[in-house]
Amino acid sequence: MSANDRVIITCALTGVVATREQCPYLPYTPVEIGEEARRACDAGAAVVHIHARDPLTGEQSWDAEVYRQIKEEVQKRSPVIINFSTGGFNMGVEGEEEKKKRLEYVWKTRPDIAALNMGSMNYAKFSERRRAFVFDFVFMNPFQDILLVAAAMRKGEVKPELECFDLGHVYNAQPLIAMGALQPPLQYSFVLGVLGGAPATAETLAHMSKQLSKEDAWEVIGISKVQWHLLATALVLGGNIRVGLEDNFYLDAAGTRMAEGNGPLVEKAARMARDVGREPMSPQEARLSLGLPQRR
Repeated sequence: MSANDRVIITCALTGVVATREQCPYLPYTPVEIGEEARRACDAGAAVVHIHARDPLTGEQSWDAEVYRQIKEEVQKRSPVIINFSTGGFNMGVEGEEEKKKRLEYVWKTRPDIAALNMGSMNYAKFSERRRAFVFDFVFMNPFQDILLVAAAMRKGEVKPELECFDLGHVYNAQPLIAMGALQPPLQYSFVLGVLGGAPATAETLAHMSKQLSKEDAWEVIGISKVQWHLLATALVLGGNIRVGLEDNFYLDAAGTRMAEGNGPLVEKAARMARDVGREPMSPQEARLSLGLPQRR
């Protein structure tokens, strides 16, 4: 079976925006996250992407101790690869030292991978029914902040996952490579389905994927109902895929069947992959594919 016949499935377990009022299956505590990671791994995920949340309130947490507990609980239960988020680390803080303090969990806990957002953008959700914005803000990721995150990752020997919401974000990697802040080959994630980013179409995904070198890895992250269409496209194009309650609650494109946890979403993704002749990689196989060291 060739490399193009294999696929890495990532599962985004938690997110930070959604709440249990919207989806009662969202995990908050380190133990709950560890259990969801095990279920996702059993269903076919090689990687889990995690935002830490306050165990009591469910609010986003930057506490290195919470991240340490999450890593411990995940590793107790499965060999899955751990990817920690850094998204929004610079929101609500002023000055470089405060931002560095927020990022300490990256090099202290040393996940296998951490997400690196590659550019600024409008970030919004629009309600067609109400003809109004549900939320609307600017997701700020200037180069100086991208460099702070990249430095924290280098300090902890953590592999960056470059999250790109638009074509320009892909090319933002070039000056960072020239500076030595990023070392090819790189791992890209194309995040489509957010208002303010690139259009969530098969054509967009195909064009973004063509901008990379053959040595780079890429996956698609489809947000909300468009997810299954984009996953099908990525599978045909030879890319990797991501599912999970952070991105989409539903097992159908119409949004009528809520998944009872992350496991069923991974099961569907694995089924789709096998239907087109692509077998999901195990965590060990994905480590080799992504150039990751053995578990630490």
